Amino acid sequence: MRWTLAMLIFLPVSIVLYFTKASPVWLFVTSCLAIIPLAGLLGTATEELSACRGPAVGGLLNATFGNATELIISIVAIRHNEIAVVKSSLIGSIIGNVLLVLGLSVLCGGLKHKIQTFNEDLAQTHATMLGMAVISLLVPALFVRNVPGFNETAANPRVLNLSLGVAGVLVLLYLGSLIFALYTHESIFRGGEEGESSPPSWNQGTALAVLLISTLFIALESELLVGSIEPVVAQWHLSKLFLGVIIVPIIGNAAEHASAVMMALRNKLDISLNIAISSSTQIAMFVAPVAIFVGLAMGHPITIIFTNFELIAVTAAILIAVMISIDGKSHWLEGAQLLATYVIIALAFYFVP
Repeated sequence: MRWTLAMLIFLPVSIVLYFTKASPVWLFVTSCLAIIPLAGLLGTATEELSACRGPAVGGLLNATFGNATELIISIVAIRHNEIAVVKSSLIGSIIGNVLLVLGLSVLCGGLKHKIQTFNEDLAQTHATMLGMAVISLLVPALFVRNVPGFNETAANPRVLNLSLGVAGVLVLLYLGSLIFALYTHESIFRGGEEGESSPPSWNQGTALAVLLISTLFIALESELLVGSIEPVVAQWHLSKLFLGVIIVPIIGNAAEHASAVMMALRNKLDISLNIAISSSTQIAMFVAPVAIFVGLAMGHPITIIFTNFELIAVTAAILIAVMISIDGKSHWLEGAQLLATYVIIALAFYFVP
């Protein structure tokens, strides 16, 4: 919590830089640094509110607000018509969670505990959902790109309707997964968290106030961040693809990174796995469909057709994550393998023009 409060200094700094017409690069950097503690506060407020309201409501809150930062940034980027950044950041969030977050957790936990075990049933459930996420991203692109002369942009009503249809199916499946996790098979998902529950430190009013205030400030900082993307891309000689896939997701997921690694160090790898892979599933099956519907409502329609680079990267990330997590145990080398895959993917996106 101390580092969160310390980093909040970047909130007023970024606002001052905006009103003083400072360099867009500094505005981008400070708004990124301001979002990190705000995302941490949002996550803490969600957890505290969950503890106040009980496991059922708490699970629903976590399922809804678990990736609120990414969703807010996506909505702001849609409003600015930065569709490429939106789509690449969605892919980047999935890749970052299954490779960077899980990789750091497995590496750090493995260095301390040598061999760590986790619930195989939980891992298999997550693997199935991740497989569904890959199918939902790959199949539309494969079908559309194998039709000669077919226009794959949102201007084509067939592609837009296909995207809306797939988004609707994903939302329904996501709702089904919530029923599965919160009601019919909650014991599977709660197995690794026994002994972790504790009474709330905040009362319900405080948690709700922090949730609302942090959400508003994340929206404000997202406006500053998205508004400075163009000059940053030009000055740093980066592609929007790299910015969306690598930089933006790291900002939004920084708090989750810390939580997952801390749980792994405590030999609670079940929780780390749940944080990393559940977040990826939520991005693919909830945040991405919501972005598609929001884009249509805002007059900036988004399709579910991603670039070949993005599809290859997310498929590779999910495949190696599934292979490593399916056996119910891990060691530090598997974490290093996940991180190495992430670095290779990041390098590839860096050098893509």
